[in-house]
Amino acid sequence: MKTYPAETLRDLFAGKLPWNAAKEIMSSYKDGDRFFKQLEILQERADWGGKILLPVGEHLCIVQKDGAGDADSRRVVRCDCGFEFGNYRQNWKLAANVRVRNTAASVAEVYPTSCGCDPEWMELREFVCPGCAALLEVEAAPPGWPVVFDFLPDLEGFYRGWLGVPLPD
Repeated sequence: MKTYPAETLRDLFAGKLPWNAAKEIMSSYKDGDRFFKQLEILQERADWGGKILLPVGEHLCIVQKDGAGDADSRRVVRCDCGFEFGNYRQNWKLAANVRVRNTAASVAEVYPTSCGCDPEWMELREFVCPGCAALLEVEAAPPGWPVVFDFLPDLEGFYRGWLGVPLPD
């Protein structure tokens, strides 16, 4: 199994590698400590306090905040910019800015007319960080459909069962 130095992984996460090198890394078996290397790289880039526990999407991580209170109440979803969306057990999208594309004209800004959705059947919801305006996710749903809660990880189970280490607190 091939391992990669931290500098190569930094370039991968920053999007600086040529596609063939990135594809090779992403497609190959992962070395046993890859997750911890990724956390270390993400933590280096964060200029706010707290320990990153798990990346949950591009620009988003679950973070263990410093301070008082039980560990579970201090686990929040945070953007790269430091904006805090709230407890990780709640849908972070509810604290994001949202642009809804629900007209033919607004959908056509993104898709050519023959490739876009019919706004009477589907709308596009763009979730944007209030702190830095990064586009965090796009959701396609029928009009009136509730906001989708994509991912609620079992942090304890992941750390103890998969990684074989205790969950930091």
